[in-house]
Amino acid sequence: MAFGIKREELQAWKSAVAQGEIAFLTHYWLDERFPEMKTVTKVGCSNLDKLAAWCRDHGLEPRYIHRRGEYPHFDLFGPRQAAILKKAGQQGIIQRFGIKETVR
Repeated sequence: MAFGIKREELQAWKSAVAQGEIAFLTHYWLDERFPEMKTVTKVGCSNLDKLAAWCRDHGLEPRYIHRRGEYPHFDLFGPRQAAILKKAGQQGIIQRFGIKETVR
């Protein structure tokens, strides 16, 4: 279940993804499979080759790209989420969602 984002943020992410840009969308997230995780960042891009290259550049496995529908994306959570957001200059997102570099 996703929450904590505005409709405008979701629309901007969808637009960027559809245009073949690497785009970030972070929101609060509850999933019983990962009870210790409170947020997820969806890194999306409609250009699957570009998204796969982005994954490899960040030490991530492209086979975990969600290829459903118009908005392919890779889910980031946990310590990698914080490190990659920091590297991407997304400090505002880290602060807004209270993302920590270590999982408690």
